[in-house]
Amino acid sequence: MDTVTWLVVANAAVWLGLGAYLIFLALEQRALAARLKQWEAFHPEHQ
Repeated sequence: MDTVTWLVVANAAVWLGLGAYLIFLALEQRALAARLKQWEAFHPEHQ
């Protein structure tokens, strides 16, 4: 493969990795929000 092809492949890999990481962070945020909501339901005195 020539240099331009490697550059395009590397660029795509970086963007796919970044997108996957952002999806992972969004899912973790959703899980943490659910845990916090559950914790607040069981401990109303701490709100």
